[in-house]
Amino acid sequence: MLVRSEIVLETEDLTKEFAGFVAVRAINLRVARGTIHALIGPNGAGKTTCFNLLSKFLSPTRGRIAFDGRDITALQPAEVARLGLVRSFQISAVFPHLTVLENVRIALQRVRGGSFDFWRSKRVLRALDDRAMAIINDVGLGPYADSLAVELPYGRKRVLEIATTLALDPEMLLLDEPMAGMGHDDIGRISALIKSLTDKRTVLMVEHNLSVVANLCDRITVMTRGHVLAEGDYKTVSEDPAVREAYLGTGHG
Repeated sequence: MLVRSEIVLETEDLTKEFAGFVAVRAINLRVARGTIHALIGPNGAGKTTCFNLLSKFLSPTRGRIAFDGRDITALQPAEVARLGLVRSFQISAVFPHLTVLENVRIALQRVRGGSFDFWRSKRVLRALDDRAMAIINDVGLGPYADSLAVELPYGRKRVLEIATTLALDPEMLLLDEPMAGMGHDDIGRISALIKSLTDKRTVLMVEHNLSVVANLCDRITVMTRGHVLAEGDYKTVSEDPAVREAYLGTGHG
């Protein structure tokens, strides 16, 4: 049983209907601080809708969302991001024809209040460069600092997206299928990066593949057809007959 102070993100009866279709039904989610929590399920399970509700790109039909003990149900996406709950693409629109360093520096400029420092002194930009390089080195992109984003391999481009998100210094990251379209080596690299983040942060990630989260996540919530089917550690959910049916039986698709 989670102690209240350990919960960083919580939903209560979170529900979203579209013209009578219930996409997400009465989701009660609790994410513990400093953990990696996965939201998984077959296609059409409601994972992305749930993420859109948490990041405030959709408003719930019913229910509430609390972050760090504060009700954020009625807040706008930018307000939630300023509180420290950041979905990767909220600020990670990578500029393809800028370098890795320039991309991270622009993300840091947004932290300074939204203005771009094109006319700032070299001293100010130098300070941003130092901070940007620290983030770039932390995520393993040091050798690519002067490479254009468009020239990066797909997996490293996804790492750059995470780096620009980290520039906001968020308390919690929402990562929407960070492994999608990646090969084995890239999956290993992104997994190691995500695991390293929880020294200071909490991660909630949407993922389709059980095997990806097996060695990565502390807790897994399995969704199907808009509701929570099972929850627990990997061993618990992978051995659940209902989960096996959802992935392998008639519930798949």
